[in-house]
Parts: sequence; C-alpha cells; structure tokens
Amino acid sequence: MYPQLLAHVKRQVQLTPAEEHLLCETMELLKFNKKQIILEPGRHCKGEYFVLSGLLRQYYVNAKLNEQIVQFALENWWIADHDSIVNHVPAGTYIQTIEASEVLLLHNKDKGPLLEKIPKLETYFRLTMQRAFIASQRRIGFLFNQTDEERYRYFIGLFPDFVQRVPQYMLASYLGFTPQFLSRIRAKKAPQPPEGGVF
Repeated sequence: MYPQLLAHVKRQVQLTPAEEHLLCETMELLKFNKKQIILEPGRHCKGEYFVLSGLLRQYYVNAKLNEQIVQFALENWWIADHDSIVNHVPAGTYIQTIEASEVLLLHNKDKGPLLEKIPKLETYFRLTMQRAFIASQRRIGFLFNQTDEERYRYFIGLFPDFVQRVPQYMLASYLGFTPQFLSRIRAKKAPQPPEGGVF
C-alpha cells in the first residue's frame, strides 16, 4: 500500500479498502538516481508518474540547444507527457530526476481497465488535471503580465522550500529569464511576498 498516494486521492474521492488495494496493486514502484532520464523525445511516454519522494523536471531543448523547463514535480505531484499519452505520438519532452527519486507509474495500458473497475478515479484524475491546467494558465498569465522580478518574488512567496531544492539555472529557465538575471534579483533584499494563489 502507498499511504501518500491514497491520501492524495482521498482529498478528492473516497475509495473502499478493496478499491485502495486495487489502485496500489496497479501502480509500479520505480526508483531513479539523481539526474536520470526517465523520458526523452522520440519515445512514447509509458504512463503517468506520481512522485513519492524526490524531485523531477519536464523540459524541451530548443533549436539553440537551450533547455526550457515547463514543469517541476515534487512529492505528491503527477508528471507525464500528456501529448504523447493522449495522441499516441512520440514524446516531445524530456522528463529527468533532479534528485534521487521514488515514483509510482500508472501504465497507459492499465489506466483504462482501472477506471472501469473504480469509476470514482475518473473524478480524481479530472480534478487533478483541472488544477494542473489552471496552474498552467496562471503561469502563462504571469509570464505576460508581471515583470521578471515580480514573477520571481511571487514564486518564492508560494514555494520557499521548493526554491531551495532547485538549481538556480533551472529555476531561471522555468520562470523565463537568465541565471545571471536571477543572481541579480537574489542579491536584492526580498520584499514581503503576496498572499495565497497558485503558480
């Protein structure tokens, strides 16, 4: 049994003990070393990963060979290349561990049968995807409407512990500016961060 996963599911839907057992039995436990590539462009994404411990990132490499991070995933977050999964096409992104990590993999081939046996999980995954989509929309809005410094201050106000775990160049890539600019921002005294919200 995986208490972390079950606690996360319980925030949205209530499963019976038998359903909890089936869910955990369906997941595959995987352990990865630091900086290990889990997915790379050209390969099909095997499924959706739920992080038990550690930290992962999802990123593109552009024509100038610069990495552009589109998502981080730490404990109790899901991560996957959904374009690959939904459209049955090769992945366009990398997924890599930043720290040594333990994750649960829900294989694509197993998800459909699992949802047929536990229909309540349809609601869980729908709500999880809705929250992720909202967070993505807000991030895009912040990229367009906030200055680089405002965006950084807002982010560290929401995730102060997380910022300490991420290398500076990766944080800069995610927030849309250079590591040099981030160094200058961090050298300043931070103002009081805004309250609440999701980034």
